[in-house]
Amino acid sequence: MTATGPTGDELLRLLGTLANPHRLRIVAALRAERAYVSQLARELGISRALMQLHLRKLEAAGLVSATLELSEDGKAMKFYEVKPFLVELSPDAIAAAAPTLSTPGDEGERP
Repeated sequence: MTATGPTGDELLRLLGTLANPHRLRIVAALRAERAYVSQLARELGISRALMQLHLRKLEAAGLVSATLELSEDGKAMKFYEVKPFLVELSPDAIAAAAPTLSTPGDEGERP
């Protein structure tokens, strides 16, 4: 991220990551409190495997972080929490980010 905001590639990664209803719900749930995979999966009504996939994508984008902890019975549990973030999305922010895109033009894009 630059001093003035995310680069074009960072902005695309963030928007792409958040362009999924499950991931938006996960961020909203983690805003209230940290949680572990099974807890989140039950709360949001999706499978653990799908939850893990979405959490990995959120973590890779830098939107959530994870810590591994041992429960009282010695079971390893991975807790996730949302990391503070703010993304300004305005014509000016997009204009500032666009020149830093590593993907040239829209060659190869499909309609």
